[in-house]
Amino acid sequence: MTALNEMTIAAARDALGRGEITSVELTEACLAAVEGADALGAFVHKTPDRALEQARAADAGGAGALRGIPLGIKDLFCTSGVASQAASRILEGFRPAYESTVTRKLWEAGAVMLGKLNMDEFAMGSSTETGVYGATVNPWRAGDTALTAGGSSGGSAAAVAADLCLGAMGTDTGGSIRQPAALTGITGMKPTYGRCSRWGIVAFASSLDQAGPMARDVRDCAILLGAMAGHDPLDSTSVDMAVPDFEAALTGDIRGKTIGIPREYRVDGMPEAIDALWSRGREMLADAGARVVDVSLPHTAHALPAYYVIAPAEASSNLARYDGVRYGRRAALDQGDGITEMYEKTRAEGFGPEVRRRIMIGTYVLSAGFYDAYYNRARRVRTLIKRDFEEVFAQGVDAILTPTTPSAAFPLGSVAHADPVEMYLNDVFTVTVNLAGLPGISVPAGQDAAGLPLGLQLIGRPFEEGDLLNTAYALERAAGFVAKPARWW
Repeated sequence: MTALNEMTIAAARDALGRGEITSVELTEACLAAVEGADALGAFVHKTPDRALEQARAADAGGAGALRGIPLGIKDLFCTSGVASQAASRILEGFRPAYESTVTRKLWEAGAVMLGKLNMDEFAMGSSTETGVYGATVNPWRAGDTALTAGGSSGGSAAAVAADLCLGAMGTDTGGSIRQPAALTGITGMKPTYGRCSRWGIVAFASSLDQAGPMARDVRDCAILLGAMAGHDPLDSTSVDMAVPDFEAALTGDIRGKTIGIPREYRVDGMPEAIDALWSRGREMLADAGARVVDVSLPHTAHALPAYYVIAPAEASSNLARYDGVRYGRRAALDQGDGITEMYEKTRAEGFGPEVRRRIMIGTYVLSAGFYDAYYNRARRVRTLIKRDFEEVFAQGVDAILTPTTPSAAFPLGSVAHADPVEMYLNDVFTVTVNLAGLPGISVPAGQDAAGLPLGLQLIGRPFEEGDLLNTAYALERAAGFVAKPARWW
């Protein structure tokens, strides 16, 4: 029999509805799993008392779509009365008196909060190694080597993959949901920009950030997305559009759909396992009745450099508010220090090396004399990338199939500290989706020679998440990925 903490959201929801289990039992199973998994570094702020209180309330009644379902929340979401640090020393001790719109929607739907999950500091990273809590370790291993769970939502990915929670919230600025999902063998979705409110989520790059679900399968992601999506007057970028029943869209019938394969994504040095998986994904979708065609996205090669101009520029502006004046950490000052010294010392000791690096890059590209050469040029490239996708979709393509990552999970410490540029290359297949504001989903579809999971990415039309989820559901059924990491923690 499946352990309670190993259930899918859909299965647990149905079992709760039939009265076969209680939310308290489900929550206690997850809390026990969390307590036994400190070696993973996934949960960084545990909330067992709050979880059990919510579970008891769910058992007492209610009819929300997530009634009684235990979830983990990325530390980037502000949660009322609970530490919300964005994995940064500069937000040490910050406990907001308000709830982010996304988490408020989850609690209104009856979900249970197990705690906050590890991440890269201010979501800046691809390996969950840059934060103040230390690294998250992937539940999957290659021999005795500790591997990254990806980033920046690595804690969310590891928690779901290790069966610590039934689902988790992540955020995606350049691939931070999809990349860790692929590296841990779970499903992760970045919705269309504007589908979910950003209010109460600590900002990294405001024109790129988007919250999304991370879960064991496509159906669970559809259930979570339905609960968290919707217009929010508190967020000016939130789109006033009805939220469809995403789960009802999962028929698995993709006959007559057209899937594009972008030739520009076949990069030099792509591992054979990734290339073979991509070819197999193409065949699986064709066998399911889709028409598969080659397409061109000619400005793909310029996406990564454009992203790493735009994102740091927005970050340098957003992170200017962390100055030690109103909340969070304030550095100890020497006699005679003024406000300038307070700013300098607070920011120097509050921000980690990767955040400082991106702030400096962002400030540089926004400075007089370089604004046109870098930032404005990157914005023009972004427009061209968006136009590439529009032209492909105008040709009748319904979704685009690519690899999610350029490799399987890599050893901790091998990239983030050794070569930041190499770390940035992990986003090569994912950043275009954020630059164009499109929905994207990563589905686990195979394993490499070492047995590590690999994911395939599907990119959809704007605000057609239901159609994208259905295509992903067809791919998931064809791939039949059921592998789980061997428990070592």
